[in-house]
This record gives sequence, structure tokens and C-alpha cells, in this order.
Amino acid sequence: MSSKATHHKMGFLIGGTSSGSGKTTLSLGLMAALKRRGHSVAPFKVGPDYIDPGHHRRVTGRASRNLDGWMLSRDYCRQAFFRTMAETDLAVVEGVMGLFDGFSGTDEAGSSAQMAKWLGLPVILVVNAASMARSAAALVTGFQHFDPELNFLGVVFNNIGSQSHLNYLTEALSAHSDLPCLGGIPRDEALRIPERHLGLVTDEEYLLSRGETDHLADTVEAHINLDLLLERAGSLCLPIEGREEPTQSGCAELKIGVAMDSAFCFYYPDNLEALQKAGATLAFFSPVEDQALPEGISGLYFGGGYPELFAEKLSVNTPMREAVKVASESGMPIYGECGGLMYLSEAITDFDGKRWAMSGCLSLETEMQEKRCALGYREITLKEASLLGPSGTTVRGHEFHYSKPVNHPALDKIYRVTPRTDRTLPDEGYVNGNTLGSYVHLHFGSSAGVGEAFVARCNAYKESTKR
Repeated sequence: MSSKATHHKMGFLIGGTSSGSGKTTLSLGLMAALKRRGHSVAPFKVGPDYIDPGHHRRVTGRASRNLDGWMLSRDYCRQAFFRTMAETDLAVVEGVMGLFDGFSGTDEAGSSAQMAKWLGLPVILVVNAASMARSAAALVTGFQHFDPELNFLGVVFNNIGSQSHLNYLTEALSAHSDLPCLGGIPRDEALRIPERHLGLVTDEEYLLSRGETDHLADTVEAHINLDLLLERAGSLCLPIEGREEPTQSGCAELKIGVAMDSAFCFYYPDNLEALQKAGATLAFFSPVEDQALPEGISGLYFGGGYPELFAEKLSVNTPMREAVKVASESGMPIYGECGGLMYLSEAITDFDGKRWAMSGCLSLETEMQEKRCALGYREITLKEASLLGPSGTTVRGHEFHYSKPVNHPALDKIYRVTPRTDRTLPDEGYVNGNTLGSYVHLHFGSSAGVGEAFVARCNAYKESTKR
């Protein structure tokens, strides 16, 4: 094992030939191995996914940031990336889908390749080589020459059957490409993370044990040429960034409760930081386990997750459900996304058809479906002033769920929803007083002022309770 590397900045993006190529396994293994070598590893994820970043955080001990070419601007992504890199020495960016897959069949918008170029990162190409031999070389050379502006670091073959299989692949690659084979990951069920209807099981439920993390690191050390990888990674040129914006004044000791447990764990770190930068202190609590809301709060934020899998526990926790309902009726600002919307509703009907009472802040119910109900990017425009800003505010986000709203005849809907493509979608954003719930996961970094607007509404509530 090599000694700790010198502390210049390095980074790379892990791109696959397709979804399911092994990007997450390799990303986690490299993060674990490089951290064990002494690097301070900064994890990132291309795209809107919440689940992979959770596992990144468990392995590295650092929050994993989403970099998204549609929800966020080029400048925002670059600033978020380089700001994080100022405190670390090595970036591991896990791509999304296949390397060149994005919003269109005709350009790179939203792809991992685009993000690699935005950030100036070389690409490690992951190839699922199961049942493949010389054809792997044709696949790699096609990717290598598809975009001349993209810089490739090397190739990793995944799902290798044997050493002779890897030798065959390496010979084929060297005969047709100048890209080095960095190694091959053998087929190993112990490297797999369980999955369910929204993807991998979350890090809140499936904690990678020390043994599993060590196994990931050991596998990478044994089968990947890390010295060659680091040698070819090169150095990052970090721009000189302006000083971090100071915390806003005027919201002294403002506290916002944030639901965080196995049922609610889908949050973009940028959203939470936006609230903090606007002057809020975050108080984390568990709607599953806790019997009361945090003391002294002036607002509530329920992110997404899997409330349908914890519906019974959420339902039998009557003190918490009633406390949230009382807070809503008092006018406390409450914002819920997807799973948060489901908890703010009257009830959840689970996959088995069982109905579980929820907090009842919004007069609708949600019902799980066998087939996916929605998937895709969304831009919402506020039709009237709300917790998130004035009328006309636009915010971008993503929607992915297996439940649908039912029994909601009287609720106002304040979101005009536009998908990425030229289609129309029903209005959304269910409102009752100062409570707002929606299936759309919004990224506050896509619209300046959203975090400040929510904190300002919470501060107004706090001041009103003093009278």
C-alpha cells in the first residue's frame, strides 16, 4: 500500500457505458480505498439521485453534493464543486446513466460527459464485461472517440469471471486503444447493495458495516492499479473563489425542525445549507421515533424518503402526528416534499392495501401503486406567493414516486408544473394555510432566494407568536 499522497488537488469522474455498469460499486470502493490511503475524499453525484450520495457520505464521512446540468447552472455546479474542493484533496464524481446519456439524443446536455468537461475532470470508463471479450475493445474505442474534447483516464472492467478473462479483455483493449486498463472487478455478490422500488436501499436503513467498507477498499486495492490511476488523474486548477456569503441577520435564534430518519432522508445538502445561510439553525428529529417536535422551532421541513415502508410506525406515533397537526393549524410554516407530502396528508395506503392515518395537515390521501406514477425533471412556477417566494418564482427539481394523491377535492394548488420536454402536467403544490406539500423534490440552488423566503416566513411566524 502506498503512503499518503502529497496534497495537491486531484479528481476524476466515473462514467459507465450504461446504467448498471458498476459505477456505484467502483465509486464506493475507490472512495473507501483512497480515504484509507490518507486522502480527504470529496464525493459528488451527477444527477438528482439521493440514495447514492447517502452511501457516499457513509464511506467518506463527507456530504456528497449533486451536480446536475438541468436543475443547476454551469456556474452553480462549478462553484459548488470548487468550494468543496478547497477543503479536500481528491474528488470522486459518480456519473449518471451512460456517460453520454442526457436530455437529448442530439447533444450532451445533462450528461456525465458534459459535467466532466464543465469541471475539467478526466473520466474513468466502467464497462460491464460479463459475457464479453474482444467486443469490449470496440465498445471502449467507440466511447473514446465519440467526443474528442473529453479526457479519459482509463478503463475498468466490471463483473470479471476470471484472471484469464481480464487478460483477454486487456489484450483486446491494448491492440485497439491507447487507454490503459486500470483493472477488473470480479463478480462478487458481497459488493451488492440491496434494492427496492426507488432504487438502492438508503444508507439510513442499510448501513455499510466496517467489514463491508473494508471489503470494498480491499477489492479496489487488489484489483485496481491505484498508483497508475492517481498518476494519470493529474492536478485540478482551482479558481479563486469569493468569500462565503455571511449568515443573514435579522433571524436571531430562528430554529427549523428537519425530519431525518429512515422514513425521511432525501435532502440535497445545498437545501439545508441555504436555510442555514439565511440564518436558521436546523433541529433534526425523527417522526418515527420521537414523541414531540424539537423545542423552540418556527418551521418544519419534511424531505422525501420511504414513509410507505414505515407507515405503521408513523401512524401509531400519535403524539408526533398530533404535534405536527397543531403546528400546522397554528400557522407554522411547514414544507413537505414527496414522502413529506405523504406524511402531511390524511393517510397513506400501503402496497398491501392497508390504510394508515398520517398528520392530516393537508386534506388529501396518498395511495401506493404497483407501477411508477411519475419520473422526470420538473420546473415549477409559483402562481401565488408562498413559503418559497413571491408569485412568479421558478424553481427546478425532480419527481420520482410510486404513490398518487387521492381524495383531494378542496385543496388549492399553487404550482404550475412544466416538465423538461414539451408536455403539460397538472398543477401541483398543495396548500393549506402555511403548509405546502408537493411530489416535486426542489433544488434550492436552482433559484436564488428560495431558502431566504422560507426562513423569512418562519421568522414572521416566530414574531407573530410573541404578540
